[in-house]
Amino acid sequence: MAQALVIGAGPAGLMAAQQLAAAGHDVLVAEAKPSVARKFLMAGKSGLNLTKDEPFETLLRSYGSAADWLRPMIAEFDADAVQTWARGLDQEVFTGSTGRVFPSVMKASPLLRAWLGRLAGAGVTINTRWRWTGWADRAAVFDTPEGPQSIHADATVLALGGASWARLGSDGMWADTLRDRGVPLAPFTPANSALSVEWSPHMQAHSGAALKSVRWAAGPLDSRGEATISDTGLEGGGLYSLTPALRDGTPLFVDLVPDLDDAALQTRLASKRPKTTLSQWLKKSLHLSPQKIALFHEMVKRDADSQSHQLSALKQLPVFHRGLRPMDEAISTAGGVTRAALDDGLMLTSMPGVFCAGEMLDWEAPTGGYLLTACLATGRWAGLAAANRLRQGG
Repeated sequence: MAQALVIGAGPAGLMAAQQLAAAGHDVLVAEAKPSVARKFLMAGKSGLNLTKDEPFETLLRSYGSAADWLRPMIAEFDADAVQTWARGLDQEVFTGSTGRVFPSVMKASPLLRAWLGRLAGAGVTINTRWRWTGWADRAAVFDTPEGPQSIHADATVLALGGASWARLGSDGMWADTLRDRGVPLAPFTPANSALSVEWSPHMQAHSGAALKSVRWAAGPLDSRGEATISDTGLEGGGLYSLTPALRDGTPLFVDLVPDLDDAALQTRLASKRPKTTLSQWLKKSLHLSPQKIALFHEMVKRDADSQSHQLSALKQLPVFHRGLRPMDEAISTAGGVTRAALDDGLMLTSMPGVFCAGEMLDWEAPTGGYLLTACLATGRWAGLAAANRLRQGG
């Protein structure tokens, strides 16, 4: 018997377990993988972006159409609260020039070790290699190394992740189980996704090079940020926030000289010597990097309009691509359990006593600390609501 059961040991699940244990309940966390928080650790290998230190309303806008839904949850666990939580685990943090907040050690593992130690001290039990397979009557059923196990819990929090990076645990396989129980779900789609581009051979020399000081635009969305040329296309934070428009087929453009207006470009072009080639002018007058020049030629040669209006193409270069990379490669996903399926405490209305949190909910946000902030905030919210239900004997 377990008084409270949490299925999924990522940030949302661990935060839900923390709230339940703090309320005095016995908590069992079941994790399908051999170790916990694998996606969290992978994200932290190059510097764990905990949150974005910016005004609350600015922070909230990054959640798009889900902002109103998430507002009360993030209001109670905002960027300041995330930093306070990390410091409470003896992890110092710092804020970079763009407002992104990182642990001072620039790694996820020390924070996770401290968090797991705190949870163990609070009596939370974590069982790994416990893969949830659904329910038998009211018992949650698991495949485990010791064989099938059934757990009867008074409250259950599902924190099962989205449908990307399946090797780290977010495989979306839970969707069929909930759908069979009549839970409304939105289809999974990629979020924070790279683009597929079929490069010509001359671009191979630039694979791995970063495109810096550029502005990307797709319909109403724009972003000034880096992207990296890969063997399969383009990837990076500068593009990820445009995924909602790109997955709908909206054309993508890049401004290679965002700090120069048309008049300044015309002035520089007028000073171009007749014998100077275009590539030489791009390099010497505009100081474009080799990868920017390569991208310019790569895309101009595919577009007759750009060929005849090369100056304007520098400010609005069409980027011809083959769409988003496969969903499992995406950093996160949109889709999942809809708002209509849940009450204000994130409990499934069709399954009293079962709560949902984290990326399995139907919301999305760009990289930059927003993903982790919402996972922690919704995990906390669901854990508190589950604890309140247990207190009331629900």
